[in-house]
Amino acid sequence: MREVTVLIGELSRATGVPARLLRYYEEQGLLLPQRDSNGYRSYPDAAVSRVARIRELLDAGLPTRDIRALLPCATESGFQHCDHSRKVVGEGLDRLDDQISDLLRRRELLARQRDAVLSAPFDRDPDAGRSPRNNRPAGAVGN
Repeated sequence: MREVTVLIGELSRATGVPARLLRYYEEQGLLLPQRDSNGYRSYPDAAVSRVARIRELLDAGLPTRDIRALLPCATESGFQHCDHSRKVVGEGLDRLDDQISDLLRRRELLARQRDAVLSAPFDRDPDAGRSPRNNRPAGAVGN
């Protein structure tokens, strides 16, 4: 029995992923289409679930190189639990934890700036203290 295959446009419609992005996944080694006699890309029917898995891992923050390393471990319900898959996922979690820590630090710095602005005395004239030269209307030219 011959395996059912789909063309790139059909895979795009089935997954909601633009054909251009599917070609990018191919370039990154995430999708491995066959070529028909006319040169068209032909994907196995299972490519629909593979694209869904790729999208899920991208949404989780994994770069394509890590996804490429994980895909051989993929099963229908997840991933084979092995040292390799644990390492890749663990490193992804570590990167996200670092990014979260950095975002929290940056948020705290910005919140301090906001609090300093809110606690400063209110000045009704935002142009007070500017020199006349800096108070020119926008687009004004000359002295």
